[in-house]
Amino acid sequence: MKLLVTGGAGYVGSVCSTVLLERGHEVVVIDDLSTGNADAVPVGADFIEGDVAKTAAKVLGNSPIFDGVLHFAAQSLVGESVLHPEKYWQGNVVTTLALLEAIRASRTPRLVFSSTAATYGEPEQTPIMETAPTRPTNPYGASKLAIDHAITSYSVAHGLAATSLRYFNVAGAYKSAGENRVVETHLIPLVLQVALGQRDKISVFGTDWPTPDGTAVRDYIHVLDLAEAHLLALEKSTPSEHRIYNLGSGAGFSVREVIASCARVTGLPINAEDAPRRLGDPAVLIASSDKAIAELGWTPTRTDLDVIVADAWQFLQDLGSASHSAR
Repeated sequence: MKLLVTGGAGYVGSVCSTVLLERGHEVVVIDDLSTGNADAVPVGADFIEGDVAKTAAKVLGNSPIFDGVLHFAAQSLVGESVLHPEKYWQGNVVTTLALLEAIRASRTPRLVFSSTAATYGEPEQTPIMETAPTRPTNPYGASKLAIDHAITSYSVAHGLAATSLRYFNVAGAYKSAGENRVVETHLIPLVLQVALGQRDKISVFGTDWPTPDGTAVRDYIHVLDLAEAHLLALEKSTPSEHRIYNLGSGAGFSVREVIASCARVTGLPINAEDAPRRLGDPAVLIASSDKAIAELGWTPTRTDLDVIVADAWQFLQDLGSASHSAR
C-alpha cells in the first residue's frame, strides 16, 4: 500500500513508518518538525516538511493515489493544553478537519487516527473499556475526542474506513526510532534521564494513593506493539465504519515499580523525591484491550517492564553516543 503518515518525524510516527517500510509499504511522511526530528524519518520514506493543514490537500491530490493515511501529527502536552488551549483546538482539531477534507476530496479510502486515553478523563472503573464515559479533563483530551466525533461523521457520510486507536502510556524504542523530545513529560524517559545525569531527580507525585505501594499505577505499552496495531487497523478497516480501540498491555505498574525497573536495567542509582499529588491525576489507569484483541487479532507481546525500559535505555545511550560523535 502507498500510505501517507502525518507526524512521521515524531516518536510513534517514526516507529510506525519504520515498520510499514519493513513490511513492503510505500511511505510518504509530512511533518513540520515543530516537535519531531528530521533524523527520525526512516530511510526509504519520502519526507515532505510542512504544515499538515496546508500540505495534505496538495499531497493527496484529487484522486485516490494513496491507499490510506495514518494521522499522528498533534500537539500532545496536557499541561500546555490547559495554559494554551487555543494551540490545541487549532493544532489538533482545525488541522485534522483540513486533513479530513483532503481525504474526502481525494477519495482516500482508509484512515488510522492516533487518539488517546485522555479522552476518558478520570475513569469510573478499571480496566477502561471503549464503552466507558468520555469526560476529558483537559483541552488535549477534549481536542482528541472532538476529532473522533468528526471522523465518525465523515465515515458515515463519505464511506471512509476509519479507526481510532486510544493509547495509554507508550514507551520503549525500535532500532533507531525512540522518544527524543525537547520537552519530556513521560515517566520512563524522565527516570532514565536521571540515570544519565541529565536531571537531578525524579519526583514521585503522591505516595498515598489506594494502590499496593501508594504510588500511581499506569499501563505501559511497547511502541512496537503499538505499531503492529496500526498495521492491523489498516488491514481490517471497513468502509463507512469508524472503529475505536483501546491499546495497552492490560497490566499496571506503579511509579515506584518503574523507578526500580530503571535502576535494574541501567545498574545506576535513581534519585527519587516524594512530592504532593498533582491535581487531576487518577490513582490507576489500565486499559482493557479485549476489543482490539478480538476484532483486530492484536496481542501485545512486549509486556515485560524491564524489556520496555531496556529498549528505551539503549535508544537514549545510542542517541548520546551519536551526539558526542557529531561534535
